[in-house]
Amino acid sequence: MIDSRTAPYAALILRLTLGVLFLIHAGLKIFVFTPAGTAQYFASLGLPSALAYFTIVWEILGGLALITGFWTRLAALAMIPNLLGTIVTVHGAAGFFFTNPNGGWEYPAFWAIALLVLALLGDGAFALKPTPGYKR
Repeated sequence: MIDSRTAPYAALILRLTLGVLFLIHAGLKIFVFTPAGTAQYFASLGLPSALAYFTIVWEILGGLALITGFWTRLAALAMIPNLLGTIVTVHGAAGFFFTNPNGGWEYPAFWAIALLVLALLGDGAFALKPTPGYKR
């Protein structure tokens, strides 16, 4: 049975955590690797270098949407392809465990599942703009 008194706060904690992780990931691409360096890395994987800039913006906007609770269910679902893309292009070939060289697909898969759980769970407490079509 779901505890309806605490579930909105559980969704809030999950929402904030996932949102902050996306902002940290975007920050890594901006401040450590630099956008140009990230674009070069994407190109080295055979991806269009412009996709790097799109990914940075995607992570920032998705992270902010999750943190603020702006259409949380849709934002969470929209971020899943980002993680599935990293599994297919980067981490899948490294095996399962994220401690493997080049990081395995364990962590991005867990992150994608957590986003799916949030989408199913709902907006949570203190959402600025609840997802349309769902009752609080």
